[in-house]
Amino acid sequence: MSEAARIAIDLGAESCRISLLRFTGDAPSVAVIHRIPNGPVRHGECLHWPLQSILDGIDDGLRKAAVAAPEGIASISVDSWSVDYVRIAPDGTPLREPFCYRDERTVPSKEAAEAIIAPFDLYQRTGAIPLRINTVYQLLADRAAGIDPHAPWAMFPEYVLYWLSGHRVAEYTNASHTGLVNLKTGDWDADLFRLLDLSLDAAPPIVRAGTILGPLRGPLAKLDAFKETQIIAPACHDTASAIAGIPADLSSTAYLCTGTWSLMGTIATAPVTTREAYGARYTNIGAATEGLCFHSLVNGMWLIKQCMDGWAAQGRPWRIEDLIQKAAPCNGAAVIDVDAEPLMLELNMPERINNELARAGFAPIADVAGNEPQFARVIFESLAARYASALESLERMLGRNLDRIHMLGGANRNKLLVQLTEERTGRPVTIGQTESSTIGNLAIQLAASEAGTGPVTPAAVRAWAARLCTAAQ
Repeated sequence: MSEAARIAIDLGAESCRISLLRFTGDAPSVAVIHRIPNGPVRHGECLHWPLQSILDGIDDGLRKAAVAAPEGIASISVDSWSVDYVRIAPDGTPLREPFCYRDERTVPSKEAAEAIIAPFDLYQRTGAIPLRINTVYQLLADRAAGIDPHAPWAMFPEYVLYWLSGHRVAEYTNASHTGLVNLKTGDWDADLFRLLDLSLDAAPPIVRAGTILGPLRGPLAKLDAFKETQIIAPACHDTASAIAGIPADLSSTAYLCTGTWSLMGTIATAPVTTREAYGARYTNIGAATEGLCFHSLVNGMWLIKQCMDGWAAQGRPWRIEDLIQKAAPCNGAAVIDVDAEPLMLELNMPERINNELARAGFAPIADVAGNEPQFARVIFESLAARYASALESLERMLGRNLDRIHMLGGANRNKLLVQLTEERTGRPVTIGQTESSTIGNLAIQLAASEAGTGPVTPAAVRAWAARLCTAAQ
């Protein structure tokens, strides 16, 4: 081995992955070395993330990596879903188990915030579409939950970086999801914190993707493989990392990230905060190196996962591959609004889908054995229809044509969804890396190590992404 290895930790809402990059001469190879099952857990009426289980799993995965890479590990980075955070006690441990963004505690806090600042005004100020799940509403809800509003916090992946390095930061791509970053300055909006009576002192300093935080600390640092390991903040938001993992220029291409959520968008050189963008639910989020990720948040494979979990609990388990195959010949006429608020909540998803079918004027589907593929067809058809409307809005708002779609994420293995997306949008779909977040995470690490104290450039990240995508094929 001619070069030290790298580790990318990609935390997903259903599965957390620890991937190891190694070099044989100049040839890179990337492999998932450890997986940690994940999902929100319910304590009473509240939804939380099992933080300690995730940290224990990361520890296990890093120890596996240390054994697998005797040449040593140069750096570790962490990305994850956005908006959730961990409050930190004075001794550096979690103050309590972090809430999951789907917890309904933000319903009253969002209503209270809207009485202080209108949602469109907040959108123009921060560029982030004011969704109920956003960090700003979660922080406001902490007070009602009896949580010290002055306790310091870190976004979820940055908390893991803090656990590894001892340095508490907020990486810009992830911070921009909070609804508290000023679109013009790229820093926390101090006036907004005061307006909403939030503690600015509790917020961590914002850093850019590729910031080297320092050496690994703690028991793991005693292992030979980790003696010179640096902790690097990548694009901590997994979508920003995934887009950084695309080796192509996106000037005429839309990206479609498919997973628990779907994101349809492209890179914009300037923010768009018009009434149309607001009405179409387009958000302006920091990109890894330059520009903004301008995309619409759409519901995603959460819908089918919730259905499958419910069916399995009733003794009707399905493999997703079988469900896709059986859904293909089903009638595809029925389309529902996948972004309807009831479909964002957990439990009873077939019943929720039937309610939306009725609202749209379609006959409900009996939730009995054998009808599961019909529900799947409605979900896939409705997602593809929503992707088409999102693409149409995107082109109109940016004033430029996007002649293809680059699809990322786990759902790109769903050939039926790919086919329906091509039919509904009239655009060819290029299948990208399933683990594009890991590719982007690693590309930023490598570019940051090359740059040292200098800026991480888009060209450097793209060049590394191209090499790593080739290695992952």
